[in-house]
Amino acid sequence: MKKGLITSILALTFGSLQAQPLPPSPKLVVTLTIDQLRTDYMEAFSSLYGEKGFKRLLREGKVFRQADYSFNVADRASAIAALYTGTTPSMNGIIAERWFDPKTLRPKNCVDDSAFMGNYTDQNTAPTQLLTSTFADELKIATKNAALVYAIAPFRDAAVLSAGHSGNGAFWLNHQTGKWCGTTYYGEYPWWLSQYNDGQSPDFRIKEMEWNPLHPITSYTFLPEWRTIPFKYRFEIEKDNKYRRLITSPLINDEVNRVTEDLLDKSNIGKDDITDLLAITYYAGNYNHRSTQECAMEMQDTYARLDQSIARLLDMLESKVGLQNVLLCIASTGYADPDGADIGIYRIPGGEFHLNRCATLLNMYLMATYGEGQYVEGFYNQQIYLNHKLIEEKQLNLAEIQQKSAEFLVQFSGVNKVYSAYQLLLGSWAPQMEHIRNGFHRHRSGDLIIEVLPGWTVMQENSNDNRVVRAATIATPLILLGKGIKPEIIRMPVAIDRVAPTLSSAMRIRAPNACTAAPLN
Repeated sequence: MKKGLITSILALTFGSLQAQPLPPSPKLVVTLTIDQLRTDYMEAFSSLYGEKGFKRLLREGKVFRQADYSFNVADRASAIAALYTGTTPSMNGIIAERWFDPKTLRPKNCVDDSAFMGNYTDQNTAPTQLLTSTFADELKIATKNAALVYAIAPFRDAAVLSAGHSGNGAFWLNHQTGKWCGTTYYGEYPWWLSQYNDGQSPDFRIKEMEWNPLHPITSYTFLPEWRTIPFKYRFEIEKDNKYRRLITSPLINDEVNRVTEDLLDKSNIGKDDITDLLAITYYAGNYNHRSTQECAMEMQDTYARLDQSIARLLDMLESKVGLQNVLLCIASTGYADPDGADIGIYRIPGGEFHLNRCATLLNMYLMATYGEGQYVEGFYNQQIYLNHKLIEEKQLNLAEIQQKSAEFLVQFSGVNKVYSAYQLLLGSWAPQMEHIRNGFHRHRSGDLIIEVLPGWTVMQENSNDNRVVRAATIATPLILLGKGIKPEIIRMPVAIDRVAPTLSSAMRIRAPNACTAAPLN
C-alpha cells in the first residue's frame, strides 16, 4: 500500500516537472553599462523623466538599488572587467585602465597590444591583457562561434573588455577624429560602420552639435547648494578637444544609440534562435570630469537626457527584436568622478599628498639603509613599484624591504595605511583587507599600496587630475528586464559578481572560468 502510494507521488512529481518546460533562451541579451550611474541621482531627478525610460524600468524590471563591487573600484575598466568576468582584478588582471609597466617605466593601457592594428585609429588594441574568460566568450564557445557578440561604447577600454576575447567586433569613438573605430584583433571591420563613418559620424555633425538644458531652467531644483546657472556648450569651439568633450556629455549616449540602430538594421544580430549578445556603454558622469559642485545643472540634465536615451533604446529593441525576445541588464561602473576639496570656511581636515615626493624620500631612505642604488623604479595611482632586479642583484630580502618601506611611508602626513605586496599575498586575512586584496594583482600592482586619509587631495605630477579622497560608498543600481522577470525593487545589497553567472544561466551556458559566484534568483 505504502509502496504504491510513494510510487504514485513520485510519478505525479516527475510528471509535473516534465510538464513545465524551461523557458526559451532570449534571442538577444543586451548589457547596458552606464558609466558612473548613481542610485541617489537616478531617484532624486525623477521629476525630469518621461514615462518610457527610468520609470518604465522601475515599473517593469527587477531593480536592485545597491550593487556592490567586492573591491575598491579604480575606474571604468576595472569595473567592466569585473562585470563580464564575474570576478575581481586579483583574478582577471584588470586593476585599472592603466598601470605602471616596469619594462618601459611608463603607464600602460589595459587594452594596448602592439600586435594588432587599428581601424580608423592609430591605437593598437586587443583584450589580451584580460586574463580570464567573460560570459561573452563562454557564449561563443557554447554556440561553436555561431552567436554574434558586438560591443559599442564611447571608450576604447569599455568596448574591448565588453566584447571579450572572442567577440565579433568592438567599436568606440575616436577621440581625435570623431570616427567610429575598431581593431584588427576582431577581424574585418564591418561594411555598415564604414558606410556610417563616410557620412554620418560625429565629425560631419559636430558644428551643429550643441548641449543646452533639455527642460526650462526652473525645473532643475536639485543640488541647490552647488552652482546651478544655465549652460550652453558648443563642441566645435573646443578645437582639438571637441570629441573628448562630446564623450563626457549626455549627447554621446544618443550617438551610441545611432550606431546601435545601424547594427540592428544591417547585421544579423537577434535575428535567429541562437542567443546573441549586444554590449553597450553609456556615460552618466560629470561633463569634462569636473566636480558636480561646478556643474550641478549639467548633472541633472545628464540624467534627464539619459532617461530619453534609455527610452529610445527600449523602443528600438521593441521594434527591431521584440522585448519578449530580449534580456536587458543595466549596471553601473560603481564609482564617480571625485568632487573638489571642501573650501576652507568649513574647516574640514585635509591636505595635499604628493606621491612623487613620497617615492623620492623612500628611495633616499632605502639608500641610507641598503647602500647606493635606484630602489624605487616607479610610482603610479597611489602605488610604488620597487626595483626587483637591483634587490635581487644585491641579494636582499624583498619582503623585508617591502615591510620597511611600508613602515617608513605610513609616517607621512595624509597616509592612513600602507599595504605591502607580501602582506596582501601571504599575510594573515582580515575583513578590512578583503577589498584591497581583491583589487590587487601580483604581476600588475605595485609593491606598496598607499591608502590616503579621507579629505586629503592626491596630487598628480604633471597633471591637473588631482582628486579628493572620500571613503563614502556610492549606491549604484542593477536592473534586469525581460520575459519572466518579476518586477520588484530590492533594497538589500547584491554582489556585482553575480551578474555574470546570472546572465550565463539565462543563456544556458557556463559561467566565466574564474567566476565562483551563484546566479541571482
